[in-house]
Amino acid sequence: MKRIDHHDSPATPERRRFLIGAAGLALAAGVGGFVRQAGAQAAPAAAPPAGPFGLMKLPYADSALAPVISANTIGFHYGKHHKGYVDNLNKLVAGTELADQPLAKVVAATAGNADKVAIFNNAAQVWNHDFYWASLKPGGGGEPPAVLAKLMETGFGSVAACKEELKKAALGQFGSGWAWLAMDGGKLVVVKTGNADNPTTKGLKPLVTIDVWEHAYYLDYQNRRADYVQAVLDKLINWEFAAGNLA
Repeated sequence: MKRIDHHDSPATPERRRFLIGAAGLALAAGVGGFVRQAGAQAAPAAAPPAGPFGLMKLPYADSALAPVISANTIGFHYGKHHKGYVDNLNKLVAGTELADQPLAKVVAATAGNADKVAIFNNAAQVWNHDFYWASLKPGGGGEPPAVLAKLMETGFGSVAACKEELKKAALGQFGSGWAWLAMDGGKLVVVKTGNADNPTTKGLKPLVTIDVWEHAYYLDYQNRRADYVQAVLDKLINWEFAAGNLA
């Protein structure tokens, strides 16, 4: 069993770039598979981007996650916050070589670079939110696929213990941030990261995430982060997406 903080074990730049790119490909494949798998009514298409990066189309209707996450929260979280990161990123990379790069490569190129911290923050938040929406599904929760369950049992003793560690990470993240289930080589780990950071910047491969920025839950839960996290784990977490990211 292992849980690590975002500042543990920095990866080499080469490994960091490789894993961010691989995780980006897994995300793209996982989102597509999720749309087919869920069978839920899709949300309306996002408006055309005003730059090289676009706001992803949600893989479900904005009311599909209710009552755990309301359409009102989705409207602000996706339609205002997520879109805001996309808009800011497009402005920041306009006229630079980064405008021609895939999102995952922008994250890799700017991670740890003090001169590009604003680009990193917005690029990583776009990436993180894309990953978060794919980490949820209507009628989620329950038991993970066998391949993932076996890794949970090996790494944490049981599926329930792994879920509990993920919950602890989400509740233990002070302030804004994220809780992640990730792979560290062949080992399953739970990671918490602050602000825009994500496990790819430390050479880990994300499988699934829970957003614990207040804008993710405050309209529905106010200061009851624990209730939000438990409800996501019980009713929304997309274990099939997580298992798909093992490949």
